[in-house]
Amino acid sequence: MERFTVHTGQAAPLRASDVDTDQIIPVRFLTRLTKAGYGRDLFADWRDDPGFVLNRPPYARATILVAGPNFGTGSSREGAVYALTDYGFRAIIAPRFGDIFTGNAYQNGLLPVVVPTTVVERLWALLERRPAAPVTVNLVEQRVHAHGIDVPFDIPTDVRGRLLAGLDDIGTTLRHTDDIAAYEARRRPALPTTARRMRP
Repeated sequence: MERFTVHTGQAAPLRASDVDTDQIIPVRFLTRLTKAGYGRDLFADWRDDPGFVLNRPPYARATILVAGPNFGTGSSREGAVYALTDYGFRAIIAPRFGDIFTGNAYQNGLLPVVVPTTVVERLWALLERRPAAPVTVNLVEQRVHAHGIDVPFDIPTDVRGRLLAGLDDIGTTLRHTDDIAAYEARRRPALPTTARRMRP
């Protein structure tokens, strides 16, 4: 998993709330066996509209999405996160996220950043007034920076550490393979057995 430390990029103002995972990627596109290739189907039903934000330059190159509250709610499909990361997004800024979406995002190196609604509205206004204004998401300092905007955000300490190191749950476990092997070697003789002992 790619490390997340500091990311500066183009941001897209998605003026929508309650964006559920079926809107992020409709279920009919969930046919892939790998994470790759989902990006072309991101927001598939909305991208038919030429005015949709990701159809307009410079937002089409966005790597940060600024959305309304309740982003990523609904069904627990990892494909929603795969589509966002495969498209190129590194961070989503919103006032609130779906719980399962948040967990899936952490496991795939996508940073969901919770900020107050007033901050999202200021970012929307900035990005519509100055579309090319860069936005920085700094996980090291836990702050979002943009033109005239500088706000902190919270993230669980263990999740922050794993994202900074580029580790998902499997990667974290693999850091302890020697300890796991040693434990299994000690534990094996004490394991219960179903084999019947022969009486002398």
